[in-house]
Amino acid sequence: MTDCPNEDIETIDWLPNDDEETAMFEHFHFVVDNGQSLLRIDKYLVDKIGRISRNRIQEAAAAGTILVNGTAVKANYRVKPQDVISIVFDYPKNDYTVVAQDIPLDIIYEDDDLIVVNKQAGLVVHPGFGNFDGTLLNALAWHLRDNPKFDANDPRIGLVHRIDKDTSGLLLIAKNEDAKSKLGLQFFNKTTERTYNALVWGVMKENEGTITGDLARDPRNRLLFTVFPEGENPNAKHAITHYKVLERFTYVTLVECKLETGRTHQIRVHMKHIGHTLFNDAHYGGNEVLKGVRTAKYKQFIQNCFDICPRQALHAKTLGFEHPTTGKWMQFDSELPADMQALIDKWQRYNPNN
Repeated sequence: MTDCPNEDIETIDWLPNDDEETAMFEHFHFVVDNGQSLLRIDKYLVDKIGRISRNRIQEAAAAGTILVNGTAVKANYRVKPQDVISIVFDYPKNDYTVVAQDIPLDIIYEDDDLIVVNKQAGLVVHPGFGNFDGTLLNALAWHLRDNPKFDANDPRIGLVHRIDKDTSGLLLIAKNEDAKSKLGLQFFNKTTERTYNALVWGVMKENEGTITGDLARDPRNRLLFTVFPEGENPNAKHAITHYKVLERFTYVTLVECKLETGRTHQIRVHMKHIGHTLFNDAHYGGNEVLKGVRTAKYKQFIQNCFDICPRQALHAKTLGFEHPTTGKWMQFDSELPADMQALIDKWQRYNPNN
């Protein structure tokens, strides 16, 4: 679908242009006029958008990517005055070519419709500025090089969501257009279930809690995100993270974070916001000694920890979703990677009196 130049159409990109995930793009947005008579939505949208077939609109409706007031509707839905209509699709066409590269992948599940990958830390998920090869998408192009139905350059298939380069853990890939539309809509509607394990600075007092804070780019550093009070920044996106303590150590805490929304750097920013920056998160200051004592011995201990796990201590541990074809609920769990496990083991052995 191509964007139409009509003045009353608002085109919005819902996917951040860096790491984190919202799986769908809102290509078109309409508010129905007060004087609009009842009309089938497929005909309404063909008239409104132009340069698009009614069959394409009907296919989008069948895939659940036409929303009215936030709910997917069928092609025979009749629009009413003040209905809010969104058409959401996948990533736009790339301005580069994804080439197949033989990069190891830890595939924990695969069928005709999807793949679940346990991504290693340090692997960029999607090509972009400065990273046009050596990514997960290049690896998928190699893995599926003999599958004539998979084209890594087709935005209608492939990655359903993203995680940061230096975050490890579970990622979902769609192998065909129908699967991506249905899986992407689950992320858009927040019906998936995802939990992360994170090691954060400081000993958390509460056993569990919820962090609510709108996220937008930090005006002082556009590479970072920060929390804004509700309504202060019109570009800020609502974000909710639930957390619970898994284990407390002397100066750090292992927590489980459950995402209700999936914003860029959400866990990293929310944890810093409540005073518990992720351990060794260089972007947000976690690669400094934020808690503990000032002795040379302790500083060396922390440096050794940084060397063991040379990235933010964050792992996408579980992933749950409804299978796009069978409707069966799929639930996956992954072990902590070796670097994070070694880091936790080191903190478990730490004794401040020795």
